[in-house]
Amino acid sequence: MLGGMSWESTAQYYRLANELVRARLGGLHSANLLLASLDFADIESLQMHGEWEEAGRLLAQSARELEAGGAEVFVLCTNTMHNVADQIQAALTIPLLHIADVTARAVMAAGLTTVALLGTNFTMEQDFYRERLAQHGLTVITPPPDDRAEVHRIIYDELCRGDIEDLSRQIYRNIITRLSHVGAQGVILGCTEIELLISQADSPIRVFPTTRLHVEAAVNFSLGLELCP
Repeated sequence: MLGGMSWESTAQYYRLANELVRARLGGLHSANLLLASLDFADIESLQMHGEWEEAGRLLAQSARELEAGGAEVFVLCTNTMHNVADQIQAALTIPLLHIADVTARAVMAAGLTTVALLGTNFTMEQDFYRERLAQHGLTVITPPPDDRAEVHRIIYDELCRGDIEDLSRQIYRNIITRLSHVGAQGVILGCTEIELLISQADSPIRVFPTTRLHVEAAVNFSLGLELCP
């Protein structure tokens, strides 16, 4: 696992992985994993300046180190930085478990075809994530500009800093409700930090928590319960 972007959600990756392994195997079993964590301030600066290739180089370097340490599957603990997933995969010989593929499979298994996508502005506005979902046959709806700005602001100014605000939860609830009124059958929480704020209880439509889905797929793969991604 490569995390730290932000560490608030990476902590959930670690917790969920261990909880799921214990649930699958029982007793004192825990996840046998390697975790590298980057300084998010460095990555965030590259994001804001559009220096994705350099960010990809840094992440690929850490990914290679994890593979050299014995990792058999690579998990990138962030939605936004899947913008450089191809660059990372090209540096590896082990598979990268793509969070959008995992999420799309869950949506399709639920019988839905049209989903709303919440995340950073990079995730909602650039093609790398929406097109990956569309490759699975999904129609993707994103909020209008003002709502996108609020979703993005809450992620960076609050959630990435561990700040959970009831007012922000209500803002997200209202946005999800509006998206349901324009055809969204479900909503993808396409930023790993959003799950710190929003759960199924906050939504009138089906919620797809990408962090949990990603970890579940990684654990199943590591235990031999799922085919290679």
